[in-house]
Amino acid sequence: MTDALNLSDAFPPVAFIGGGNMASALIGGLRQRGVPAGHITVVEPQAAAAEALRTRFGATVLPSASAALAGAGLVVWAVKPQVFAEAARPVQPHVGGALHVSVAAGIGTESIARWLGTPRVVRAMPNTPALVGQGMTALYARAAVSAADRALAERLIATTGQHLWVDEEAQLDAVTALSGSGPAYVFYFLEAMQEAGAQMGLTPQQALHLAVATFSGASALAAQGMQSGDSPATLRERVTSKGGTTFAALTALDAAGVKPAFIAAMQAARLRAQALGREFGG
Repeated sequence: MTDALNLSDAFPPVAFIGGGNMASALIGGLRQRGVPAGHITVVEPQAAAAEALRTRFGATVLPSASAALAGAGLVVWAVKPQVFAEAARPVQPHVGGALHVSVAAGIGTESIARWLGTPRVVRAMPNTPALVGQGMTALYARAAVSAADRALAERLIATTGQHLWVDEEAQLDAVTALSGSGPAYVFYFLEAMQEAGAQMGLTPQQALHLAVATFSGASALAAQGMQSGDSPATLRERVTSKGGTTFAALTALDAAGVKPAFIAAMQAARLRAQALGREFGG
């Protein structure tokens, strides 16, 4: 993400259907980069959430869809997958000329295009680090999405972090398993590292500080390795002296079957993403 990115003159009026965490991250990113509050409309039926959006961003917040959405050039779908079809019905008559970007997990673009009566649909799979501007989002566009539409979707997502395009929509299920659910895996390992540190005599606060800083630093080295050609395996080997402490730790992980269990866990996440699409994308 580039801090210099300014969208004050480059962004059409945008409507968000749903005002939860991901919508808030995107709205916050737009506002920070100059998109005026008057360009942002949110449909959010929950009164407390609606008031929070008004107070924090100055956006127009509606309790339900209405003709006020008609001027939107971009509609962002930030609803739960199980309510997408129901939410689409009252919105569809007002937004036929807009580009639609969905961040709803599992719901395929064929279903979205059918519900909304337009083929201009981009599906996005973000993750929660978007809340702090460090998100990773994969994007898939239907054939009817123009180059200008793609650029608009990129400008939206760039406010919350990095992005990449995938060529096949089925790949988004793998993205969901890898980066969409991925922050939870990191938190899971951080929990274990904190617990282990406490068992070995550190305070929980000390252990967590060490663990978080280690993940951050190792990730930075891995990102550097992507540029230099050093794979994660290469980086691991550089810090693993045979017979040393790291070797002992990795040997214990291998003996416990951690790597295949971790891979199986991501396969389970992918299968669940596919099931969500079948269950709610009819």
